[in-house]
Amino acid sequence: MTGPQVGYLLPTRDRTARDDHELGPLIRQARLAETLGFDSVWAGDSPVTRPRADPLMVLAATAAVTERVTLGTAVLLAGLRHPILLAQQLATLDRIAEGRLIVGMGAGFPHAQTEAQFDAVGVDFARRVSRLTESIEAVRRLWTLEKASFKGRHFDFREVTLAPRPVRPGGPPIWLAGSGEPALRRVARQADGWLPYPPSSRTYADEWALARQSARPVTPALYATVCVDEDPERARRRLRSSIERYYNAPLEVVETVQAMFAGTAHDTAAWLRQYAAAGARHLVIRLAVDDHAAALEEFAGGVLPLVRPGARS
Repeated sequence: MTGPQVGYLLPTRDRTARDDHELGPLIRQARLAETLGFDSVWAGDSPVTRPRADPLMVLAATAAVTERVTLGTAVLLAGLRHPILLAQQLATLDRIAEGRLIVGMGAGFPHAQTEAQFDAVGVDFARRVSRLTESIEAVRRLWTLEKASFKGRHFDFREVTLAPRPVRPGGPPIWLAGSGEPALRRVARQADGWLPYPPSSRTYADEWALARQSARPVTPALYATVCVDEDPERARRRLRSSIERYYNAPLEVVETVQAMFAGTAHDTAAWLRQYAAAGARHLVIRLAVDDHAAALEEFAGGVLPLVRPGARS
């Protein structure tokens, strides 16, 4: 059996949280991930709540210096943007990447800080889900039709011609984040992939059973945070330091809703294989570390071969 694909999340937020705004190291880390055998490179989105570099611009720079890896957003808050501008940006990025783009999208986690982010850009937080669903329909029309029109609750445009078009007919695949029945129904109805972070593989398996009830093929993925260290207690301390700096919340709170693990390379691989056994076919790994170059090497040498047979070791 072939193991899941494995991707690397660029630490755009981590660098900002450490008051380091240099972007060159991010691009070098993306190149290193490709060299080490990772299948994909991802960037997150949060312009106000957890500020960081714009994911589409970072991925455009990454596309220019890589050849093989898939590039993805994990995840893009589509509701913050108008779909015409978003469709143009994504189509342009897909062209730069020569068709290697995956568009991970989410509505936004229900939290006071996330609500403040929507308020800051003048978007009603209560309508974020309906804006997301309309945006997906609208961008697909713009990517597909010569003259695209749309009329919905939030967006209304007529006979818009988009240029350039994405590389692939119909545009890049759209993966949706989210857990719970409404989100899973949305995945089944609209998405090409599912990118959640449930804290247990059992929950993942149960929710995947709902998400895969789709008329279109859906790729099951996982967003997971790990800290690898041959000393498990030190790994836990490092995970705590990274997560509490990132979220300004106790680790014990965050790990009740997100997939997180700290431990040895062998134990980390075993934990990730539980999700693969539950159905995950693409693992997006966020490394909870300070030195990402060293951690990439460590993960590629110690974890990747155990998760994905045939990977470089």
